[in-house]
Amino acid sequence: MIQIAKRTSRDIRVANRFEVLRHIIAESTVSRQEIAGETGLSLATVSNLVGELLEAGLLVEVGFEDSGGGRPRGLISVDPAGGVLVGADVAETYVHVEVFDAALSVVATVEEELHPEENRPDQVVAHIVSGVRAAVERAGVAPERVLGVGVSVPGQVDRGGGVSVFAPNWDWHDVPLRSLLTERLDLPLYLDNPLRAAVVAELWFGAGRGRDDVVVLNLGTGVGAGLAFRGSLYRGATNSAGEWGHTTLVIDGRPCHCGSRGCVETYVGAPGIMRNLSELDPSSPMLHPDDQTATIEALARGHEAGDPVAAKVIGETARYLGVAVADMINVANPEVIVLSSWVAARLGEPLLAEVREVVTRHALRRPLAATEITLCRLAGNPVSLGAATFALEGFLAAIGGSAHLRIR
Repeated sequence: MIQIAKRTSRDIRVANRFEVLRHIIAESTVSRQEIAGETGLSLATVSNLVGELLEAGLLVEVGFEDSGGGRPRGLISVDPAGGVLVGADVAETYVHVEVFDAALSVVATVEEELHPEENRPDQVVAHIVSGVRAAVERAGVAPERVLGVGVSVPGQVDRGGGVSVFAPNWDWHDVPLRSLLTERLDLPLYLDNPLRAAVVAELWFGAGRGRDDVVVLNLGTGVGAGLAFRGSLYRGATNSAGEWGHTTLVIDGRPCHCGSRGCVETYVGAPGIMRNLSELDPSSPMLHPDDQTATIEALARGHEAGDPVAAKVIGETARYLGVAVADMINVANPEVIVLSSWVAARLGEPLLAEVREVVTRHALRRPLAATEITLCRLAGNPVSLGAATFALEGFLAAIGGSAHLRIR
């Protein structure tokens, strides 16, 4: 039987630290009174939490503002020099690493290609390590200023144990990924998957900001859904919530890496889209059998040029995706659904327009009326950004536990 951990007073305090810092990052410069008003926390609680963050070196006092006759209010901001965070987006075809300052602005970026044959844990770990080292060096910061490294890997992840439980596209089972990385990276490491990372990025800076119920659909080699309800990330009982890509779309349909058949991923992930193209036109010059990125790029360019085959492939993909999105709307009743990751970014508005049309025919009217369907509009890589927030959360959880957590 799975044991569900209950939230302790320490968990609540860490969550409150996270929420206070999130508000300060969003507003740039703000008073304690404004934070209390926006978060619903008492002024005394906010003052204590701000004091902890000042002591940890994440915040700085930046002056005062007139309070309308009373004592001037002290203003605080994130200290850009208060350490850096690293976010790594590890996908089936690349490792993308970004270094952020404490205000979550990008300082440096490195990307390494992952070839199809590079799917063993040691090969992937080697790329993560080299990418992180190169990005930190490019940022020009000393390793002791790195507050933590968030690593997003596809599939099911045991974040507490640091284990990649199941990554179907690599056929990984119970890989002790954090331990393998720790052997080569002497930095605090936090592991999760891109579904969680992408939805956190949208909650902080994107279409989910100010909304309570948010779904982010990652469309890449793999497919999945990041979920947030009542403004908070939803993980499920075993951190496995959001495996929407492995729900059945077509009974006895295409075989999937997960062992089932007819999964959403097999029709709207990059390999599924390639199959849509090959079934329609096996000799198409847009089809690059060994290169997902090149095929999706060729389809996008073909559609822009008015190629009827490209238009039909994107339309067929949108038909499958639209039905799956309609199911998500009927089940989760979200305020916004964001189409994210590299396939959605490249196919863009044509895919979005056709998905919206299909959804209109299949979703229930009332929940559909409350749902916005949009593309990810975040600049840069949302998964790397979200992964960096996991490192930030880990740092905040450790405040007060050890004297060395003061940033030097």
